[in-house]
Amino acid sequence: MTENLDSRLAVVILAAGQGTRMKSSLPKVLHRIGGRPLLGHVLDTALDLGPAHVVVVVRHERDQVADAVLGVAPKVVVVDQDEIPGTGRAVEVALGALTGFDGDVLVLSGDCPLADFGTLDAFVAEHRATRADATLMTAVVDDPTGYGRIIRESDGSVARIVEQKDASPDEAAVTEVNAGMYVFAASALRTHLPQLGTDNAQSEKYLTDVVALLRRAEGRVAASVATDVTVTYGVNDRVQLSEVGRLLNARTVRRWQLEGVTIIDPATTWIDVTATLAPDVTVLPNTHILRATSVAEGATIGPDTSLVDCEVGAGATVTRTDATLAVIGAGATVGPFAYLRAGAELGERGKVGTFVEIKNSVIGEGSKVPHLSYIGDTTIGRGVNLGAGAITANYDDLTKHRTEIADEVHAGSHNVFVAPVRIGEGAKTGAGAVIRKDVPAGALALSIAPQRNIAGWVENNRPGTGAAEAAARARSAQEAGDGSQEAAHG
Repeated sequence: MTENLDSRLAVVILAAGQGTRMKSSLPKVLHRIGGRPLLGHVLDTALDLGPAHVVVVVRHERDQVADAVLGVAPKVVVVDQDEIPGTGRAVEVALGALTGFDGDVLVLSGDCPLADFGTLDAFVAEHRATRADATLMTAVVDDPTGYGRIIRESDGSVARIVEQKDASPDEAAVTEVNAGMYVFAASALRTHLPQLGTDNAQSEKYLTDVVALLRRAEGRVAASVATDVTVTYGVNDRVQLSEVGRLLNARTVRRWQLEGVTIIDPATTWIDVTATLAPDVTVLPNTHILRATSVAEGATIGPDTSLVDCEVGAGATVTRTDATLAVIGAGATVGPFAYLRAGAELGERGKVGTFVEIKNSVIGEGSKVPHLSYIGDTTIGRGVNLGAGAITANYDDLTKHRTEIADEVHAGSHNVFVAPVRIGEGAKTGAGAVIRKDVPAGALALSIAPQRNIAGWVENNRPGTGAAEAAARARSAQEAGDGSQEAAHG
């Protein structure tokens, strides 16, 4: 919320609708784009205006919606709409929570997430400059289907708003539509909301009917035409959800580009509004930077990478990687084809290489897990190098156990560390070792069984196979060669 409180402003957000066209058990206003629910975007912008009061009107799945609101903005007032339907009734019950308030009431829809601070701040300022009793935000659209039409007098002033189902053919042809955002003088609402009826096609109390009542009472009704029609877009179905999400993402990507981030392909880059990127970050195609992820200066992310709630240090490189709740240190490299799960922490200049999975583990400064490995519930010190195929066997079917690999350990390829186990400072392990006991500092750990070769096994046990035939040919050639050598020395 802005530090400058506007004591003359209250915001009412309408979030009571069911949203049947979404065909979802989740309330429409809780569907997410850009890392937040639709309602969350509206609420954030409302709070940025610094109003004295914010009221959210709920009804359908009211507990879910109320919890989502109060979980991020506990000072917001949540009120319940009763059995009387319609936006007029919703604002009427909200007004009941604004006892004694006599300033301006900004009314927003919880499913219109693209209305930004600049647009709404200018909207309120215009309302105040014209000293209107009500100011409507309108938009001129190519296809007005589904919107209320703005009907103007011959002098250009607003006469009334006609809903789609109540419009005559001439009225339905009007392309200036109601954007569903309003600023009212609180006194005008208190006077005219009780006069609203339900004699219309929807049998609802329409907030838009307040305009006609104000006109009859010779009140002043102004209209502000949106210069960017996209700020008025609402969401009623999954198609519109994706379209509005794409527009929000394009806005977010452009903002970071203007802040000094290089984004190679904006069309395939998705950045949540909750993520932060520093100057000189480079984002390669098909990359998703989601939720509270932060990326420090000079890092390169992508291509084909998804980061969820991650922290990436300065100058790090993350390539073709899926990471959630992971920390990647400055100058570190990850990928390609790495999987960092919750609790993975890679130190400065560390390396997690190709086909490596890390879970709930800390990898120290300059340490490397280069290839084909699983590291779970492990602490790795500084300067460690694990050979290809390292596995920490951390689970015994009942409990997760930890492995500790101290500083400057070098492990051979295809090692299995059976937790709980500790590898001491500077220790070495041989290729193929299965480490079941602690290894002292500086020791070489081997687990070697004598190799046993059973001659003729394939020919005796797999007769008629390609392998048996190949072995027979090799044996015959060997025997012929041995015979020749014996004759030469005879």
